[in-house]
Amino acid sequence: QVQLVESGGGLVQAGGSLRLSCAASGRTFSNYAMGWFRQAPGKEREFIAAISGSGGTTHYADSVNGRFTISRDNAKNTVYLQMNSLRPEDTAVFYCAAERGGRVSRDRRIYDYWGRGTQVTVSS
Repeated sequence: QVQLVESGGGLVQAGGSLRLSCAASGRTFSNYAMGWFRQAPGKEREFIAAISGSGGTTHYADSVNGRFTISRDNAKNTVYLQMNSLRPEDTAVFYCAAERGGRVSRDRRIYDYWGRGTQVTVSS
């Protein structure tokens, strides 16, 4: 069992930056692929970024490519999402997720564990 706790959300003006963190419990963190997703009110949860266990492979949604960067520190059991050039349409609850098979995927259905989310609000 893996527990995930997100932090770092908040209110920021358009054009600003935030860094989200997701701390994971457990001793096999490096075996898990990790993903970030977000859900805006009235919308489905959507893929943002994913990273392999080693950190060597990353995938991004087109909407955030070039603005957001996913990374991980396996010594700290933590995955990060650096968000730059934020836009009002980035406003959502952001979730991290863990996939125990190590598969880097955009498909939220394959992820086994989820955090409770952190709110990001971008004002215009």
